[in-house]
Amino acid sequence: MKIANTVGFAGSVILTVSLSAWMPVVGPLFSLIIPLPFLFYFCKLDIKEGLIDCAIALSLVELLGRLTGQSYLSLFCLEFGIMGFVVALLYRRHLSIGATIFWGTASMLIMAAVFLLFMGITRGQGPFDMILGYIQENLAKTVEIYKQSGLEQEKVDQITQAFDLLSKVIARIYPSLIIACTGLIVWINVILSKPLFRAGGLSYPDFGDVTRWHTPEFMVWGVIGAGFALFLQATDIRFISENLLVVLGVTYLFHGLSIMSFFFDKYRMPNWARTVMYFLVFIQQIFLILLALAGLFDQWVDFRKIHKKIDPEATT
Repeated sequence: MKIANTVGFAGSVILTVSLSAWMPVVGPLFSLIIPLPFLFYFCKLDIKEGLIDCAIALSLVELLGRLTGQSYLSLFCLEFGIMGFVVALLYRRHLSIGATIFWGTASMLIMAAVFLLFMGITRGQGPFDMILGYIQENLAKTVEIYKQSGLEQEKVDQITQAFDLLSKVIARIYPSLIIACTGLIVWINVILSKPLFRAGGLSYPDFGDVTRWHTPEFMVWGVIGAGFALFLQATDIRFISENLLVVLGVTYLFHGLSIMSFFFDKYRMPNWARTVMYFLVFIQQIFLILLALAGLFDQWVDFRKIHKKIDPEATT
């Protein structure tokens, strides 16, 4: 075991966790890339050495959490560390980018479900009730902060009404939000690992041309079925269909992003312009909706002209 690898592993994990915990405003963004150092070093090292260095890094994070009074840091880091480990194992299997993100997301959801089930049993709550209660508690705390900030009562009432509406919406679709956020985190780390691997001299999986990626055609039947199910009176069926539509919508959003990337490459758009466009997409809901619709209708419109079938008679 090389000391340099141990120091690099532990140091990068502690740095990322520290930035996510104490960096104002952008801290939550750094929390999304906590799996990156785990992914990098589990691909760089063999399994045994990687697990030893990982244990050392987690122990140091646990110590840091105790010293700063933030005991949740080690548990938070452990969860994202497992994500990095799982994605590293998927990299070794040379799967497609779609399969890598799918299985990475699925494994994390299974692990989170087991963890939440255990936590729910110890607290006498169901896992979903615990999640919903946590979300609603944080929304209530946010409203209370606005009340104590000296705003006019009229504005406070408007904010309270908006958060009440948001709470009701989240209560309907929080399972799909968990799935979508997990998939987004896996996707971010898969994408960002490419330049990191190149800088570190590691071999990045050959995912092919990701700008030609598309969702399986059969998924459209899920959209159609879930859409019709919204008109049914059965509450449970509507709950399932609403969450299914959100998950499928996010999947088609990724399809739309691949279409946008395809045209960026085709017209050789500079990197700064791409960055601006991606930023605008993620801060404007209308762009997100348009990209999801583009992904949905791509199998009929074929924006990139990559689904054209060759006429056998034309080749004779």
